[in-house]
Amino acid sequence: MKTLVVNKDGTLEIREIPKPKYNAKQALVKTVACGICGTDATLIERKFKGFTEEAYPIMLGHEGIGQVVEIGSEVKGLKVGDKVLLPYNDGDKELYGSLGSGWGAFSEYGVVNDATSYNEGEAPELAYAQGILPQDIDPVDGVMIVTFREVLSNIRYFGIQKQDQVIVYGSGPVALTFIKLMSLIGVETIIGVARSDEKVKNLIDHGASFVLNSRKCDVVKSIREKYPNGVAYVLDAVGSPEVINQAMELICDRGEILCYGVPKVEKMELDWSKAPYNWMINFQQMPSKKEEGEAYQQVLEWIRSGKLNLKDYISDYYKFEDILKAFDEFTHHRILKKGIITY
Repeated sequence: MKTLVVNKDGTLEIREIPKPKYNAKQALVKTVACGICGTDATLIERKFKGFTEEAYPIMLGHEGIGQVVEIGSEVKGLKVGDKVLLPYNDGDKELYGSLGSGWGAFSEYGVVNDATSYNEGEAPELAYAQGILPQDIDPVDGVMIVTFREVLSNIRYFGIQKQDQVIVYGSGPVALTFIKLMSLIGVETIIGVARSDEKVKNLIDHGASFVLNSRKCDVVKSIREKYPNGVAYVLDAVGSPEVINQAMELICDRGEILCYGVPKVEKMELDWSKAPYNWMINFQQMPSKKEEGEAYQQVLEWIRSGKLNLKDYISDYYKFEDILKAFDEFTHHRILKKGIITY
């Protein structure tokens, strides 16, 4: 099979490698689609926590959907033809030598676990998020469900309530999803911060109460005029120390700065001179897969009821043979929303 590889110097290439092995409780899937994510960019820049220089080269990709083509002898909950979420490829030294894994879903084949074939409490955590995609959901656009589930599970974890005021920094698919899903659960005050009029409109269209263009106004002044005591939450969907430091000036006493995703630095200097006396920072870099699985049914209900439209979050589709072009456009910020690779 072919797979996308990040080399030690951060360059990308397509390599041909053996198909992955799978055990009795797993299935082999042929990839249908995989989404491009900010996590991929951080791995390419070799700034992802836990991935040292020695870990490279690695296979890339984690927002995949695949179709089951073979099943292990003990598999009970999957059958050939099922579409499934989150296939992966491990860094199998016997098969791949020094080639490691950044989850490896930008590959023509991958592996999924069957949670039902394990005794209670023994299945790997990932198995609980590798659910079957219903037949009424398009398997290419269905890639967005990975983001939807992650975000909803983290809204629940953060404890955001309807009466809270939340400021969201960012305008990509993750920020859009946070804004939309918070609006769906009834959060009354969602304030977006974006950097262009086009992105301002996009955030409003997805449910923001109002949006500030940070290139046209003083964000801190504008927020403090409207909320003199500050807001309950500031969500950083960018991964920026600058956002976190500015958030210090925006939260109320005992307010919380929510950092979603993997920041591009592992150390940062924080200035809390303008923060309230009491405040919190909450980093969510690796959401719980079990909690993602528990968010699945609510996401499906919203999609089927028309409250969530998958295509609203997708701007670009690329064939796998054009994946290097896709990543070039992604790294140069020419993909407005989600870019999806199809196989």
